[in-house]
Amino acid sequence: MQPTDGATVRTPWLSRLFGVRPHEAPAVAAGLAMFFLLFTGYFMLRPVRETMGVAGGVDNLQWLFTGTFLATVAVLPLYGWIASKVARRRIVPWVFGLVVATLLGFGVGLVLQPDNVWAGRAFYIWVSVINLLLISLAWSVLADVFASSEAKRLFALIAAGASAGGLTGPLLATVLVQPLGHGGLMLLSSLFIAASAGMALWLHRWRDRHPLERLEAHAPAQRERPLGGNPFAGATAVFRSPFLLGIALFVVLLATVTTFLYFEQARLVSGLFPDRARQTQVFGLIDTVVQVLAILTQLFITGRVAQNLGVGVLLVGVPLVMAFGFLWLALAPVFAVFVVVMVARRAGEYAFVRPGREMLYTVVPPADKYKAKNFIDTVVYRGGDALSAWVKRLLDVLGDHPGLAMLIGAGIALAWAGTGWGLGRAQRRREP
Repeated sequence: MQPTDGATVRTPWLSRLFGVRPHEAPAVAAGLAMFFLLFTGYFMLRPVRETMGVAGGVDNLQWLFTGTFLATVAVLPLYGWIASKVARRRIVPWVFGLVVATLLGFGVGLVLQPDNVWAGRAFYIWVSVINLLLISLAWSVLADVFASSEAKRLFALIAAGASAGGLTGPLLATVLVQPLGHGGLMLLSSLFIAASAGMALWLHRWRDRHPLERLEAHAPAQRERPLGGNPFAGATAVFRSPFLLGIALFVVLLATVTTFLYFEQARLVSGLFPDRARQTQVFGLIDTVVQVLAILTQLFITGRVAQNLGVGVLLVGVPLVMAFGFLWLALAPVFAVFVVVMVARRAGEYAFVRPGREMLYTVVPPADKYKAKNFIDTVVYRGGDALSAWVKRLLDVLGDHPGLAMLIGAGIALAWAGTGWGLGRAQRRREP
């Protein structure tokens, strides 16, 4: 019988191009929307955050990184308590709702006092805490809802929603920063983040209607129950598992590479663009280029690499490129070279490293997907940030030679690549 429904006609084409099966299409659309809304809201805040960081003084960035780490550690028990007491499917609405409330407070404060330096520093720290928390939770939902085999086909495609949001957010920030101001951007971004939580709830309901197998017959009831345990269960789980410890090491090395490049960004941009509104526009333009490259790669390359070559290849390619990039910066430390390296690093992370890293969590128990994963994505990541920030600052003070830091960064990138390769092999052994 010939299909009469237009959607049915389109399904084979969609399946061939992106590997989406008919019953998965609504979930993919919801995942795309969840990430699009979340990243649009966050990337409206990101250029504002970078401007606040530069305004506080480039020489003080290591203090902001340290403050971010301490704030992340302080938030961990609250998140752990929520994850232990709230039904699994409702963790995201609870956490996202609390974050939206704080952003509304910051927005009102900066509308009333737009030039308050300490308010800007507090905002920088808080956004640096919540961005990892919210993104980690969104990926936790995907790791909970999709199996490993589904993740290899769908995670990169769904992550394209993040890149699309990462493209839209900077454009909105660039266009609206003058008429709305920084406070107005915060108020608007909070609406996008709140809507993202609704998509996360819908994904859980979709999985309830499409269980993976008969063994998942009781999964809907399990998602209605809290995970239990204590607020620090995520941290203890990491130290008991070699696999999770490997992921933690991978994240520390990733954070170190990112921090070394971030300091170079702040140093170069503060010297070339003294005007704060102009800085926000420059940061927004870089974000736009990154997301265009990332979304094209996610749509047409990443899923095929994951299915045909494995997760390990996703985790190794970008670190190797960064090793070369650091060497290039050591030889030619100019803004144009930096932009190329930074764009390659960030676009590669969104298109390859992040989807590959999240695929690792599809083979761990549900509690680890929300608790251990969140501990790694927030506390471990920000700890790596803080430590590498002080190392980078010490190198700058002692040697006053950015090239030395770039050479050390190349060595760290090679260690990052080796860790990614080992994790890819371990994930393949754990697949059912």
